[in-house]
Amino acid sequence: MSTIKVSIVSSSEEIYSGEGTMVFATGSLGEIGIAPGHTPLLTGLAPGPVRVQNGDDEKTFFCSGGFIEIQPDLVTFLSDRAERAESMDEAEAIKAQELAEKNMHDKESDLDYTKAAAQLAEAAARIKTIQKLRKNK
Repeated sequence: MSTIKVSIVSSSEEIYSGEGTMVFATGSLGEIGIAPGHTPLLTGLAPGPVRVQNGDDEKTFFCSGGFIEIQPDLVTFLSDRAERAESMDEAEAIKAQELAEKNMHDKESDLDYTKAAAQLAEAAARIKTIQKLRKNK
C-alpha cells in the first residue's frame, strides 16, 4: 500500500510527523482528500479537523487555519495553532463559542467584530473536530 509523508506544524512545534494512506482536511475552497501521488498544490487551510488515515488506523488533529502544501510524496500543514484532537476539551470549546457569540452581539463592546467572528469560527471548528473524533471511535 502506497503512503504519503504527513507533517503538521504549529507556530511553536511540530505536532505530527508520520505516514498516511489518505489525508483529509478543509481547504479554503472546501473539503480535500490527499492521496499519495497527489498533484502539487498550495492552498489555504480553514479551521477544523485534519484526519490522517494509515490503513485501519486514523489520527485526528485540529488546526486553527493556515496553509497546506502538497507534493506527490509529502503533505505539510502549517498552522498558527494545531493540536491532537484527543487532547481537546469539549466543555472549554463550548465555553469559548458562547463567549465569542456574546462578544459578537454586545454592541457596547470595544471588541473588533472581525476578530469575534474569527474566534466564533475557530470555536465551532473545535467542537466539530471533537464530534468527528467521537464519531470515528
